[in-house]
Amino acid sequence: MDWAYLFSSFEGRISRQTFWIGVAILVVAELAAYLIAEALQGDRLSAIVDLAFIYPEFAVAVKRTHDRDLPVWILVVFFGGEAVLDLLTVLELSGTMDQPSLLSLVIAVPFTVLLVALLIELGFRRGTVGPNQYGPDPVATP
Repeated sequence: MDWAYLFSSFEGRISRQTFWIGVAILVVAELAAYLIAEALQGDRLSAIVDLAFIYPEFAVAVKRTHDRDLPVWILVVFFGGEAVLDLLTVLELSGTMDQPSLLSLVIAVPFTVLLVALLIELGFRRGTVGPNQYGPDPVATP
């Protein structure tokens, strides 16, 4: 597997299996970095770590979106919401766990719904059969 392609390129298509492998690697790496950041500095550094992982997460999701032949703007909305939530935390405008700010809630609730919808759409549904405008079917046998 070409790891540089998986985590940095926005071109082409990937299968569900490759998507889940990429997601698993990113979740483990981000969780480890998050725990270290939380221990060192708290929420602000953890939010910065989360921002750093947006690029590879977006790269994996874009290729899977291409496989499903879906518009990429859906991902832009999702990852934009994630970035805004992280920036609110860095700027200390997100409130606390007990008292979140209204702005954080307005973003977080639809963000969570979109997260579940994207996981179902990208993680469990079959990609476009045969080639599409983004390339050949990643699960087709040559």
